[in-house]
Amino acid sequence: MIIICGRGFYGVLILLMSFTMMQASAIPSRLDKASFYSAMASNSMEAVDLALAEVRQTDIPEKTAYEGALLMKKAGLTSKSKEKMKLFKAGHAKLESAIKDDNEVVEYHFIRLMIQENSPKIVRYKGDLKKDAELVTASFKTLAPIVQQAVRDYSKTSSFLNSRDF
Repeated sequence: MIIICGRGFYGVLILLMSFTMMQASAIPSRLDKASFYSAMASNSMEAVDLALAEVRQTDIPEKTAYEGALLMKKAGLTSKSKEKMKLFKAGHAKLESAIKDDNEVVEYHFIRLMIQENSPKIVRYKGDLKKDAELVTASFKTLAPIVQQAVRDYSKTSSFLNSRDF
């Protein structure tokens, strides 16, 4: 490629730009949300790890929130206390950062609701349950169909969401 483009600086620059574009095109820009929600509903470390790897390979806007949620889910499946807290804190930071950066994304509030409702009291992560449940209920019709289905499925076991509301 350097021969075609010329010699010296410009040839190297073209080569680097071509390489960067090839790398960028290798990053998936979509995620199968069904697999994310399936992993969140499962009690399988393998399913969570697989979904986490898939999320980490994407460049989707929800990446930070999804990765945070999966890390917190993984914390609940891990047997080592030290590792549980490390994963939970890392996930918490990511999810809360995503919510802070874009508080209007109702899906993030639904994800936080799922995590908070299932987190142990010791981590003290229950402060937004009622507010998030109200927001998800009020905004349900604006959610993507796959997220609506996840809300319906989750509401069957939730203490804060009622399946009759959807």
